[in-house]
Amino acid sequence: MRLSARKLAERLSLYLPVLLMGVLALGTYWLVRITPQISPAAPPGPVRHDPDYRMQQFSVRSFDGEGKLKSEVLGTDARHFPDTDMLEIDSVRIRSFDASGLLTTATARRALVNGDSSELQLFGDARVLREPGPDRAGQRQPRLEFRGEYLQAFLKTERVLSSQPVQLQRGDDQFTADSLEADNQSQVIQLTGRVRGTLRPTAAEAPAK
Repeated sequence: MRLSARKLAERLSLYLPVLLMGVLALGTYWLVRITPQISPAAPPGPVRHDPDYRMQQFSVRSFDGEGKLKSEVLGTDARHFPDTDMLEIDSVRIRSFDASGLLTTATARRALVNGDSSELQLFGDARVLREPGPDRAGQRQPRLEFRGEYLQAFLKTERVLSSQPVQLQRGDDQFTADSLEADNQSQVIQLTGRVRGTLRPTAAEAPAK
């Protein structure tokens, strides 16, 4: 029995969507086959503690808003580590002025300095010296010196710490201890462990005539 052209067209119209879906599926499969595969991104590796730049026989200075020298860092060799933003310096010498203009000098065979030079760790023949002079309140401060194989200094808060044996000299007074915590702003120095000290008597005032 022959189908009329009209009925044939109706049956074909029923199968046309299925046929189009099949062609689309085949096209998609073909596109997937010919598209180059993108390899997944490799997971980030561990951060390496490698320097990103070095300096030799250098001097770095920083100034305040009025153009006055705030600090100066000198050394024979320096390596910057981006993972910690720390600067490792050999044969270091650091000069820093506080708000009242008093000069503090730090020296050591090696040092670690943070990004804004506000914190430093000194290793090997470490020495921190604050010159005498008036503080912000106008009170005269004596010469203050710390010595040891390890010192940690916070220049902004004017603190010096050490977990190793230290020597302290304040004016003519001398002390030794196993550890130290000194806060210049509060004028408090804590010595712990085996503490020994020598206190020099102050000169007696001449009698009034």
